[in-house]
Amino acid sequence: MHRDIQLNQWNAICSLDQIVPDTGVAALLGGRQVAVFRVGGASPRVFAIDNYDPNSEASVLSRGLVGSIGERIVVASPIYKQHFDLQTGECLEAPHHSVASYPVRVEDGKVWVGA
Repeated sequence: MHRDIQLNQWNAICSLDQIVPDTGVAALLGGRQVAVFRVGGASPRVFAIDNYDPNSEASVLSRGLVGSIGERIVVASPIYKQHFDLQTGECLEAPHHSVASYPVRVEDGKVWVGA
C-alpha cells in the first residue's frame, strides 16, 4: 500500500553496492525515516517501507532480519519479531500496525525511492 506518494518525485538514497545483500539501511526521506532493503545477490530486488515499527514504537525495521514466509518477502522487527511484507508494508501478525511502502528503482547503480 503506497500512501501519500507523488510518483514524480524521486530521491537518491545510496548506491546499491552500499547495501549488503539481504539487509536494510535507514534513510531520511522528506523528514521521514524509511528502511531500504536489498534482497538477493546476483539479481537483487530493492524495497522501501517506513523504518518506524508501530508495535515497539521504535525506528528499527532497517535492522530487522530479512526472509520469506511462503511467497512473501518480509523483514522481522528486531524488537518483537512481527513480520512486515516488504512489498506492501503489511504487518502479518497485526495488520492494523502496517506501515507505508514506497516505490523503489535502481538506476545507474543508485537506489531511488519515490516520495
